[in-house]
Amino acid sequence: MLYDIRLLLHYDYAAAAGGGRHQVRVLPSTIDGVQRVIAASLSFSPAPNERSDFSDFFGNNVTSIAFRDAHDTLDIRMSARVSVARPEPGLDVSPDLGRLRQDLAAVRSLAPASPHHFLAASSHAGIDAAITAFAQDSIGISAAGTAMNLCNRIHRDFTYDDEATTVRTRASDAFQLKRGVCQDFSHIMIAGLRGLGIPAGYVSGFLRTIPPKGKPRLEGADAMHAWVKVWCGRDAGWQEFDPTNGMRASNDHITVGCGRDYSDVAPIVGVLKTTGGQVGDQAVDVIPVVLEKA
Repeated sequence: MLYDIRLLLHYDYAAAAGGGRHQVRVLPSTIDGVQRVIAASLSFSPAPNERSDFSDFFGNNVTSIAFRDAHDTLDIRMSARVSVARPEPGLDVSPDLGRLRQDLAAVRSLAPASPHHFLAASSHAGIDAAITAFAQDSIGISAAGTAMNLCNRIHRDFTYDDEATTVRTRASDAFQLKRGVCQDFSHIMIAGLRGLGIPAGYVSGFLRTIPPKGKPRLEGADAMHAWVKVWCGRDAGWQEFDPTNGMRASNDHITVGCGRDYSDVAPIVGVLKTTGGQVGDQAVDVIPVVLEKA
């Protein structure tokens, strides 16, 4: 699949900010064998006084910006053309949980993709006894089967509610509510798998939404999405699951970045020199591109 993606993040400040410094993670990444970024751009209004672009430890694209002049709004605009071609899952060659522990013990690398980084508790996805007990009822004959079972149960048993939680909500709190959004469901799944000894991480990106039959697609109706990557052993490697929709990640999932949880891949983090609060808004368009044959 080929997509044109547009993102707008807009912020209004209650009082003019006299300065600020932020890190922005919204540019999609090229991932071997999964997706290719053909072109991408990122702009800011007002223009920052300083800007630098780099990759973080996990290979995510990061833009660091700083403002010295007063400003009461901030617009972040990203546009990209991305090709996605995920391989079909194929035969499940992942081991059971006992052999998965053996595979994990044999991994000596601490490179960014090492499963060891994704096994311990993290700030949004702590190891929680209640979540682990919930996940234990999902254990199947393989690591990938266990992940799929847990993915489906979260989709079935939890209610999507965009007013129940915030970006600061932790997995344990969302689990008690049995409500939340894609970020919460991903954190619950991550916490549950880690409680079983299965390495799991957080993926941030975009998801193409398909309007009901006969209805036009709404401009800006899409939003940033989150799902889960799971290490399924030496032979099966990393696989991705979307608990919000009860499915494996497909060619409709476009990756921006990955980390241990939301805090590693938040779209924007930083500090402002100001008083009062702020209001933010987000608009995303994920548009399939159909190329005419010559």
